[in-house]
Amino acid sequence: MTETDSIAYDVVVLGAGPVGENVADRTRAAGLSTAVVESELVGGECSYWACMPSKALLRPVLAQADARRLPGLSQAVQGPLDTAAVVARRNAFTSNWQDDGQIQWLNGIDVDFYRGHGRLAGPRTVEVTGPDGERKVLTARHAVAACTGTRAVLPDLPGLAEVKPWTSREATSAQAAPDRLVVVGGGVVATEMATAWQGLGSQVTLLVRGKGLLNRMEPFAGELIAEALTEAGADVRTGTSVESVTRENGTVVVITDQGERIEADEILFATGRAPRTDDIGLDTVGLEPGSWLPVDDTLRVTGSEWLYAVGDINHRALLTHQGKYQARIAGAAIAARAAGEPLLDAEWGAHVATADHGAVPQVVFADPEAAAVGLSLAEAEQAGHRVRAVDHNLVVAGSSLYGDNYRGRARMVVDLEREILLGVTFVGPGVGELIHSATIAVVGQVPISRLWHAVPSYPTISEVWLRLLETYRDN
Repeated sequence: MTETDSIAYDVVVLGAGPVGENVADRTRAAGLSTAVVESELVGGECSYWACMPSKALLRPVLAQADARRLPGLSQAVQGPLDTAAVVARRNAFTSNWQDDGQIQWLNGIDVDFYRGHGRLAGPRTVEVTGPDGERKVLTARHAVAACTGTRAVLPDLPGLAEVKPWTSREATSAQAAPDRLVVVGGGVVATEMATAWQGLGSQVTLLVRGKGLLNRMEPFAGELIAEALTEAGADVRTGTSVESVTRENGTVVVITDQGERIEADEILFATGRAPRTDDIGLDTVGLEPGSWLPVDDTLRVTGSEWLYAVGDINHRALLTHQGKYQARIAGAAIAARAAGEPLLDAEWGAHVATADHGAVPQVVFADPEAAAVGLSLAEAEQAGHRVRAVDHNLVVAGSSLYGDNYRGRARMVVDLEREILLGVTFVGPGVGELIHSATIAVVGQVPISRLWHAVPSYPTISEVWLRLLETYRDN
């Protein structure tokens, strides 16, 4: 091992996923010298093992499902998907797990890139150990931004390592559909991957410990998706836990708490995430390795003047779009502090993150899609708001044209004292593109009296807004 003298920057970013890239982009645009450290691929989890590959797998599955609802087209799409072609397109979206283009982008914005494992080595100091064992020490004049994301958590089952289970990484990067796939979990990853691989030719068995899918959304979201998965041929079992998993002569054998034996070719555990902070040197600055890092609304770690934790590792909202939003805020806050400027921009409010408080949008790309923003009815009631849920089915002119036998549901949660929306949920094919209108209504605290004058175009699925408002008025 060799060691070089320390290299000084204004900002050092740990992690080059979408969050780290956006922090670096903002600080460099503000004129601050910036270095980025990444131990894997520039572009991070989202680009190679999450958002992009999963949606590339799902898009043909959902398009085929939509096409099968259209007379004149349905007969032409009854056969199986070309799984190899879908996988090849997915591979293209991940650049075949090569990050040359992302590195070129970093070079283009004049950010120095260090490939290797980065660890804090005291205040404002990052030690990087490269693939060849060479060590470099980077110091930060103003800030270190930790953007290392999360990793999949596997349950504590004896012998599980020998089974070689899938996590989200294997599920999104597999080169062929297993004949039989067991998916354990009831959240977003489990739901989307069950949808994808069932559509790509696997026989999926979905084991859900709780009462249903997507328990952080309105209950009807999980119910409608479970119904659709069952109709597609998946075996959805709720209230079921895994007692043991073994691999016998290449076959995965699962024993459930009901005493059932399930055989499969692969098993995916989508049972939670943990912060990737166990080996980034937190102990050298008085923090607990492996912990989530609490932050203020500028994304600065509580009690620190120089350490920022941006994206999933602060546990505010484990979503790529929220992490990128936080990155823009953090970059602006770091730059403002470095220049001695006020934190709150009078026009944009760009130096303080508020979107993580009660107005987080999310889309689950299943069939049907589920999209939500803000609080569910249960969350609003638990928070002490006096609310009313307004429900309507999604059978409007636009959805009827979208596809025959369209099934869906919409809910808005109304704060009865202020007559604004605290949350909105849509479930149905194609509703992911509706959620930004709901996000604007919730974030902007638009009074219902004003929403009456936001006229939805006819005939679109957005016409459901009019039906929700009519239901609120008439009941």
